[in-house]
Order: sequence, then C-alpha cells, then structure tokens
Amino acid sequence: MSTTILGIESSCDDTSSSVIRDGVMLSNVIASQAVHEAYGGVVPELASRAHQQNIVPVVSEAIKRAGIDKSEIDAIAFTRGPGLLGSLLVGTSFTKGLATSLGIPMIEVNHLQAHVLAHFIKESPDDNHAPTFPFMCLLVSGGNSQIIKVNAYNQMEVVGQTIDDAAGEAFDKCAKVMGLGYPGGPIVNRLANEGNPKAFTFSKPHISGYDYSFSGLKTSFLYTLRDKLQEDPNFIENNKRDLCASLQATVIDILMDKLRKAVKAFGINQVALSGGVSANSGLRDAFLDHAKRYGWKVYIPKFSFTTDNAAMVAVTGYYKYLDKDFCPMDAVPFSRVVI
Repeated sequence: MSTTILGIESSCDDTSSSVIRDGVMLSNVIASQAVHEAYGGVVPELASRAHQQNIVPVVSEAIKRAGIDKSEIDAIAFTRGPGLLGSLLVGTSFTKGLATSLGIPMIEVNHLQAHVLAHFIKESPDDNHAPTFPFMCLLVSGGNSQIIKVNAYNQMEVVGQTIDDAAGEAFDKCAKVMGLGYPGGPIVNRLANEGNPKAFTFSKPHISGYDYSFSGLKTSFLYTLRDKLQEDPNFIENNKRDLCASLQATVIDILMDKLRKAVKAFGINQVALSGGVSANSGLRDAFLDHAKRYGWKVYIPKFSFTTDNAAMVAVTGYYKYLDKDFCPMDAVPFSRVVI
C-alpha cells in the first residue's frame, strides 16, 4: 500500500507545497516573494502576509500537479522551525486546519534536517542517488553554517557550526554594502565568476575545533572598502567583480578547511552539500575538486532542491510517517533550534 505525504514549507519568504508518494516526488510548487527586494532583505511582517495570500493556491496547485485527490493524502508534513515565527505560524495553522478536515495526522519537520534530507528526494522510482549512512554534510545557508555527521535520517550530530554570522550572511551583507541588490548571494556568485579571486586578501578566523566564524571576514571586507573609497570614490564600481571573487574564494576556503579536517577526523568519505548556499558555483567546484584530491564521494543537490522547498519537508515527513512519528495538534512553531 502506498504512502502519500503532502509537504508545506513557510519558514522564510518562500511558500512551497509538495506531494511525495513512497519517497518519489510527484510535485513541488514554490511561490517566491519579490516584495522584499525593495528593502534589501526579508521583512517578517510582509513575509507573513504573502504566505497568507499564497498558501491556498500553492497547496492546491501541488495537489493538482501530483494528479491526486486530497482524500489520498495520508499525512501532512510541515516546517515547525526554525524560521520567522509569523511565517511559520501561517504554515502551522493551515496544516492544522487541513489535517483536521481530512482526519489525517500532522508531522512536524525541522527545517535544517529537511535540508540535509533533500538528498533523499526521488524523482523516479529507480532514482538511487542518495548517500548511505553515515555521511558528513556541510549545511550552508543565509542563517546557518554547520558540519553535520548524519548517522540516520533522525540521528544527526552537529560537530561544528558558526559562532556568529553564517556564510550566506557574509555574502548578503557584503553585497548590500556594495549596493548590489537582494538577495546578495547569487549576485556575488555571478560577479565572482568574472573576477580575480586573488585581487584582495581578507582576514580568516582562527577558531578551534570545527566551528565557523564569518564576522571577522565581514569586518575585514568593510575596512577594505572604507580605506579604498577614501582614495577612489568609484572603487566599488570599478572593482566589484574582483571584490566578489576574493570574498567568495575566502568564504569557500573557510568552509572547506574545517570540513576537510572533520571528514579526516571521523574517517567518513561520503560528503554531502546542503542549504541555499549550495547553489554557489564556486562551492560546488570546490566539492568536486576535493572529491578528486581526497577520494571523497560527494553529493551535490540539484539547484531546485538547494533553496527552501516543500519536497525536502515532504520526504522528511515520509520517513517520520514510517516510524509513526506524528505531531500533536497543539504544536506551536519555534524560531531557533539546533539539529
């Protein structure tokens, strides 16, 4: 007998819904919010209102594209956190209402775990690209930078994480200072591909263990701009490609240095990449390079599964459904948590 899971993702500024049957994705619909571009970042109240407008049509479209009737859904998996409380509340409340009306269970999903388990989304029944347990995973996004030892779908050990800014924040904040627009990460990546990564040198942190820090890099970047702008008011415009290339190269060096040490220490050569920053072409190239140099077997997600999406929520819900790991109706969302 098949198992059909409806997934709902509303942790930040993307409203998404997906249908997965027996681990195979039948649909994955995402509605992004362009309203935040004018503000250079996500405005929580505007995000919540946009989710309210989008969630019904997005869920309806996901069910329609999957070619199923809502009566065939066995459970609803939803992102409970971490994320923006207002946005999460929209998804949580909608899930409660729909689950009650259909008489089916709810499954709460940790947003960070879902990013890791995005590697287990199948696009066809014979899709077997997923890593085997245990494996190491570098999770990098706008709010998180973590090295995770994944022992099972529900057993994840954070062995290193940022103590301040995340890698995605470093990209976004530096891009904002340069006036490049929002979101900054993809813009930095595009310009970096046209620049010289050795043009500028920025400071790197000296943090013990496997933890990360990007606040010093951000400060070093800002000081470089300040000093150069005093000499040349057009410095940013004339050097933005090289600035982006040098910034990106430094971030990647920081990420890969700690990951390389962790992989060696734990003796696990299966290494996965997850999170929004996994779309960065330079980071993807670094993974492929390490696979050749160190014998890693690497797993890099499709671009469609790098950003926030409900397919990763649904596949996590699928595995939890098999264990009958359901969520009570009085569950409330949470803004911050570690895996």
